[in-house]
Amino acid sequence: MIGRLTGRIVEDGEGGVLVVDVGGVGYEVIAPLGTRGRLGADLAGIVTLFIHTHVREEALQLFGFASTEDREAFRVLIGISNVGPKLAIGVLSATNVNELAQAVSRGEVAKLTTIPGVGKKTAERLVLELKGKLSVSAASRLPDVGPVPTGGKAEMVVSALTRMGFRANEAERAVATLAQSPDFADTPLGELVRDALGMLSR
Repeated sequence: MIGRLTGRIVEDGEGGVLVVDVGGVGYEVIAPLGTRGRLGADLAGIVTLFIHTHVREEALQLFGFASTEDREAFRVLIGISNVGPKLAIGVLSATNVNELAQAVSRGEVAKLTTIPGVGKKTAERLVLELKGKLSVSAASRLPDVGPVPTGGKAEMVVSALTRMGFRANEAERAVATLAQSPDFADTPLGELVRDALGMLSR
């Protein structure tokens, strides 16, 4: 089984499909949205993806994650009745492990139903079966500092980050954090994007 791939991403397709070139061999990997932005490539563009190899009768699929915590959450999710890899990837694309763990611990069924593909019964099952199995401190390292400020510059930074593959909620928290600075309004857009990327890649 493949547990990790280190190489260069040469294709970034729709639905979170990445092609990772490892020694001249291209591995097709399915990843949650925002994974590429969190990988932290080195100067040569080399990244490491933590892999779950999913074997079925008719296919072998590779699912890739930016951290071992994300991969473990995926494995816990697919261990739940009626939650397959596609839905698990959808859950981790819509929310990070930390937020998912918090929603589960608080029994926030309504919040979980906002995730595409998750109905009330599935949300209730997630709350029941995930409780105690996810670490609340596992993923999000950005504090919740309140709503994103309104205005063109803040919205442009959020838009730039989401186009790069970050989840909307991650981008919004980064911009909200940056907006705490009194210099936010006067800081050039490009510098704000760089600062946000620095926060998101920690």
